[in-house]
Amino acid sequence: MDGFTQDNHGVLVLAATNVPWSVDGAFLRPGRFDRTLFVPPPDREAREVILDIHLRERPHEDGLDLKDLSRRTKGFSGADLEALVEEAADLAIEDTLEKGEEVPMTTRHLKEALGELRPTTLDWLSTARNHARYADEGGRYREVLDFLDRFGK
Repeated sequence: MDGFTQDNHGVLVLAATNVPWSVDGAFLRPGRFDRTLFVPPPDREAREVILDIHLRERPHEDGLDLKDLSRRTKGFSGADLEALVEEAADLAIEDTLEKGEEVPMTTRHLKEALGELRPTTLDWLSTARNHARYADEGGRYREVLDFLDRFGK
């Protein structure tokens, strides 16, 4: 950022990281990456929409209970939900090969796939909790602590 011309008016630079506590403090000075936004795992409604998006182009039975599935996937990231649908699709493909005819993805496939997966956000949130509680310079991780206080993880 020091190497740019003096005229930076209208320039906005965004960055993303899963380890904000490892970012060199020089990057966090005013006028650089001076704001931190915490993007929490999707809530139940968002998980339902994410599941719907990943299922749209897949053959599946009518009436999948995405509300129930979204309740069962607390702590799942969007990538975790995509992996869930991929795993369920693999199970449907296995059934298709066994039966010799196309088997659409069913609630059973999704529930079975759910039994194989764990949310990846939980480890990150545990690590983030420790950094937010014990190494929070200037309240940079206040949003993380507020989220953990509200949702108990």
